[in-house]
Amino acid sequence: MDPGLIGQYVVNGLMLGMIYAMVAVGFTLFFGVLDVIKFSHGDVVMVGAFVALATVVGSQIVCEASPMLLLLVAAAVAALAMAALGAAIARFLVLPMRNAPPLNTLLMTLMLGLALRESVRLFYPNGSNPKPFPRLLPADTYSFGALALRLDSMILLVTGLLAIIVVHAVINRTKLGLAIRAVAQDPETARVMGVNFERTVMITFGMGSALAALAGITNGLYYNEVNFSMGLLLGVIGFSAAVVGGLGSIYGAILGGFLFAALQTVGAVWFSVPAYKDVFAFAVVIVMMAWKPTGLIAEKSAERV
Repeated sequence: MDPGLIGQYVVNGLMLGMIYAMVAVGFTLFFGVLDVIKFSHGDVVMVGAFVALATVVGSQIVCEASPMLLLLVAAAVAALAMAALGAAIARFLVLPMRNAPPLNTLLMTLMLGLALRESVRLFYPNGSNPKPFPRLLPADTYSFGALALRLDSMILLVTGLLAIIVVHAVINRTKLGLAIRAVAQDPETARVMGVNFERTVMITFGMGSALAALAGITNGLYYNEVNFSMGLLLGVIGFSAAVVGGLGSIYGAILGGFLFAALQTVGAVWFSVPAYKDVFAFAVVIVMMAWKPTGLIAEKSAERV
């Protein structure tokens, strides 16, 4: 096979892997701090993308601005809105059910995801149809034989990596991160030591949801399209990536995201029908989970699943 074509597949795989990793890190944060699997997380990704789209469209109507400024404003608005949504979900839905049977929390997050998805479909103008996402990044392409490097993809890849690095730094190098790790380790002891348990959980959910908004924007910019059902597949893939990497480990979530993207890329190369790549990727992930149920980098066991 042409080395340039192989390089193109690698670049595409890295781009997909970054999107999946950002979604998977959110699942890991939620499970790490409260042992909760928030199955509405994929739909938060979708809502974040639509908030960004609405912000861009509204800003273009109100005033003229450079595409980069529009993107920065849209990203800030979407991240803050989803952080607020994530904190509200934690405060009013997840925390009150902390002592409820795990199945109750599972059903609640599933229903919440459906409510978010249907709300966008029903109340966003013509929300049932796919929406074009504006091209807000430079469209320059650098060709090296069969390898075509898109400048916007490189910017998105670096931005996603920086976002994950920032989250990792907050968790491991700040006082807030120390509180989050204390709550994840032993909530009762953390309370005794003066950690505000509820606030720490809300901040963690807000952080994971803000990262989800960035994942949704990245997905919209990469494919130049968003639709109300995009969060369903992204949520399943992100959760699968988090589990196969090791639920509770940020490194495992990142590894799982890129691994899933690599499997999809290999499937796309091997099979002539593009849809088969997802079947191949999920089949391999199922085998890996059966072989190593705790994930590739195990930190906590998924007791509440």
